[in-house]
Amino acid sequence: MIEIRKGRLSDLERIVELQLRMAQETEGLGLDRDVVSRGVRGVFQEPARGTYWVAEEKGEILGMLLAIPEWSDWRNGTVLWIHSLYVIPEARRRGVFKKLYLNLKKQVEQSPELMGLRLYVDKTNKPAQEVYERLGMNKEHYELYEWLK
Repeated sequence: MIEIRKGRLSDLERIVELQLRMAQETEGLGLDRDVVSRGVRGVFQEPARGTYWVAEEKGEILGMLLAIPEWSDWRNGTVLWIHSLYVIPEARRRGVFKKLYLNLKKQVEQSPELMGLRLYVDKTNKPAQEVYERLGMNKEHYELYEWLK
C-alpha cells in the first residue's frame, strides 16, 4: 500500500537521487550531486522554504514532490507550488502522483490560509499534462516566463 508522508532529513540521499534522475530524464541535465544535496538539505534546515512529500511503499520512496509556498496578495493567502516532482518509472501509472496531489489538495481545501496549487511542466511532456488535466488542473490562465542565471 502506498502511503504519503512528509519527507524527513533521513530521506535526503533518496531525494537527491530522485532529483538527479529527474533532471537527466526530463531535461538531459547532469546536475552536480553536491549542489543538489546542499539544496535539499537547505529545505530541511529552513522549513519556510517548502516541504517535501514522499510516496512510500514497503519502506521504498517511489515518488516525491516539493511544495513551495508563495504569498498571493490577490487572494490574501498562500498558493502552493509543486516543484521537484518525480515518480520512479517502475511506479508510474499506479496513482503515485495522484496520491501526492490529492494530499496537497486536501490540505488546501481544509485550510483558510491556503488558496490553491500550481505547477509548471515542460511543454513537450504531454503524458504529464494529461495526468494534471485528469486531476482537474488547467493551463488556461498563465504562460511561464523565466530568466535563470
